[in-house]
This record gives sequence, C-alpha cells and structure tokens, in this order.
Amino acid sequence: MSQPLDTLTKSLLQAATKAGADSAEAKAVQATSLSVDVRGGALEQAERSEGIDIGLRVFVGQRAAVVSASDISARTIDEMAVRAVAMAREAPEDPYAGLAAPEQLAQSWDIDALELYDPTPEPSPEMLQEDAARAEAAALAVKGVTQVQSASAGYGAQEVFTAMTNGFEGGFSRTDRGLSCVAIAGAGTGMERDYDGDGRIFQSDMRSAEDIGQSAGNRAVERLDARKPPTGAYPVLFDERISSSLIGHLLSAVSGGAVARGASFLRDAMGQAVLPDHLSLIEDPHRPRASGSRPFDAEGLATRKRLIVENGILQGWTLDLANARKLGMDPTANAARSTSSGPGPTNWNVALTQGEQSRAELIRDMGTGLLVTSMIGSTINPNTGDYSRGAAGFWVENGEITHTINECTIAGNLREMLRVMIPANDARTHLSRVVPSLLVEGMTLAGA
Repeated sequence: MSQPLDTLTKSLLQAATKAGADSAEAKAVQATSLSVDVRGGALEQAERSEGIDIGLRVFVGQRAAVVSASDISARTIDEMAVRAVAMAREAPEDPYAGLAAPEQLAQSWDIDALELYDPTPEPSPEMLQEDAARAEAAALAVKGVTQVQSASAGYGAQEVFTAMTNGFEGGFSRTDRGLSCVAIAGAGTGMERDYDGDGRIFQSDMRSAEDIGQSAGNRAVERLDARKPPTGAYPVLFDERISSSLIGHLLSAVSGGAVARGASFLRDAMGQAVLPDHLSLIEDPHRPRASGSRPFDAEGLATRKRLIVENGILQGWTLDLANARKLGMDPTANAARSTSSGPGPTNWNVALTQGEQSRAELIRDMGTGLLVTSMIGSTINPNTGDYSRGAAGFWVENGEITHTINECTIAGNLREMLRVMIPANDARTHLSRVVPSLLVEGMTLAGA
C-alpha cells in the first residue's frame, strides 16, 4: 500500500474542498480474502484477492453525490473530487442530507475491547485446503451420503478508515474465518441436500472440520424419503438455523427508511405490543468477537446498547441521520455504507429473549405440526406483513418426529406471528443475531 488509509481519506477530503464541496466524507477499505474449494479430495478452486477501495461523498448545499474507485493515485483522487462535486450540483436537493453536527460525533472508543481482529498469522492455502478436505471426508463417511457438492474454507481481513470534514476520524481492523460443507444423500430423483458451516472472527473459536462435515452429512441423510404435509392450520416450529429470519422481518419493519416511506407493517406500532409480553429484543454493538460489533457507525456517531422491543413493546426505530431528520427523531447510530453508496440504517448485534424450554420440549408440546429446517423463496408484503414461504423439515405427530417433509408452503401474517411466538432456549450466543427456535401456532400449511 502506497499510503496509509488515514492519509488517503484526508487527501480525498482536501481534494473535495478544493473542488468546491461544502462538506464531505471519505472512506477507505483495504481488504484481503482467500478462499479454497475442495471436491473429491482434490483442490477444485483457490482464489486470493487484495485491494483498496476508496469512496467519497460530497455535499454542495443540500445536494449530495457519491463516487468510488479502486485506484489510489493522486490523479484519480483529484478526478473523483471534481466529478463528485459536478454530480452533486446536478442532483436534486434533499432537505435531510448532511453530515452530523460535531457535538453528535463519537469522541473515544476502545476498539481492542470488541476483539474484532485475530492477530494470528493469515492461514496458507494449504491449511485451508486441509480444513475443507477434512470436512468433506467427514461428510462422506456418513452412511447414506453419496457425494459432497462442496467443501469450502476461507479467510478475510479488512482495514477500514473514515474521515469527515466535520472533524470525525476513525478506523478499525477485522478478520473472519469460515468453513462450510454441502452434502448430498440418495440418488436420482430421491437425492436430498443439506449443509453445515461455521464463521468466526478468531480461528480458535471455530468448530472442527470433522464436526461440520459430519453434521452436514447427517442432515442430508435425515431429509431422505420426504413427503408432502397435509393442508390445514398447524403449529410450525422454526428451527434455530432459520428462526432469525422472522426477527429479520421485524428489524426490516422498524428500519427508519421503511417507516419514513410508509412501507412497513409496523409503521403505526410505536409503543404498541409487537412481541409476546415477556420477550425483549436488544441491540448490542459492543459484544466482543461478534460480527455485528462497531465502535461507531458510518456517520461517526457512537454506537450504544439499546432496547428495540422491551417486554413486547416496540421502543424505537432504527435510524441513520437522514431518516431521523425525516421523522423528527434522534439518530440511533445505525448508519452503514460501502465506499460506493450513501449511508442507510442497519442493525448491529441483536438478541431475543430465550425461553425456558428446549427445542425437544417444544416439539413434545406442539402435538401435531411442522418443524421447519430450511426455506426457499418468499412472498412477503412489507406493508401488510402477509407472509408465505416454501419450506422443508420434519412432520411432528403426537409430539414426536415421524418423517421428513418437503415441497410445502407455510403462510400467515407477520404481525400476528410475532405476537404469539414461543422461544426455545437453544440460540447460539456467538452469532450476530441470537435467536432461538421459535414456535408459531396456527399457521397455514399447503402440501398434499
């Protein structure tokens, strides 16, 4: 790298000011990624990439524009600034555009406390290949597995720095490791596929390759001899692997962007019950070793722990600066942006209150219904919350799993589903979204 990232961003700001911008923000990201795919015990593909991306957002009055590049030469920086200012002058006015006031900015943070960077050496391609091969071998050792579609291992490292003309400067580094395996069981038209994987910031926290491969194989075999369920109204238990999608719909509905547009089924629900009375949804951007942790957001505001839902009651929207201004509210430090886009609201780490029962106990108590372990496709109306998705999993009869289910559709209304769901106690606490298995009564199933 020819220049440190802080120097690059400051050069962008100086160029923007010289080109005629009233204010500006610059972001630089240096990234390294390495991925390896194994098939049949042999290396199938290996990729490595390194690069720097720079982005500049400028303001001319209440007009804004964003430009980005992967060339960090002085000429490119000057051209970016001139082009961005010219674009901004032609953009429509936005009364809500603009940087944060200096008093809103984060003043200090302890980046080390978040443990976002693993200082151990970058793994070699041979190490990643060995991990993927071990996962593949473990899957193939499961009786009934006929092939492994893919076994992949990867590593990534990022350095990020942001600077703004309002005085904010800040950056951090992060790493991630990943290992996954997709196994296939059966043959011909009776083939079934399933997967397992793990992703962590620190290599020492990763599950073993053997555990991941064996789990993928077992899951694929369990899906053999699937049938369609009967059509009717039944309880549906969303497995912990996919239950966070329900909370994802809630988070989308409380996003300031959706609320400001009126495109949310919860747009009038502030201060109302949206979850069962004993459940809360907490956002904590300061959890160590969690992928959603941030010391500050993309607009330089200090992130903080907050209650999105408390004892069932919706407490607030997820807001960046522009949407907070539109709604006449304070921002919640939830802005995210890439080098090529402006900021928008997003959520950091969230956790739903866990229940007192295990998944097995919920299966026992649900009587007859569907345990969903995978979903495909969706028809979701963000304005009404009407929900319909393709699903597969296991049929439960008299509190016991009896056989595999596929090719069915589950449907309901998210506002109603969220209010009656019952959580298990099986959430994985290292994930950015800590959500246990969720039981929803009275959903509509369409199968045979």
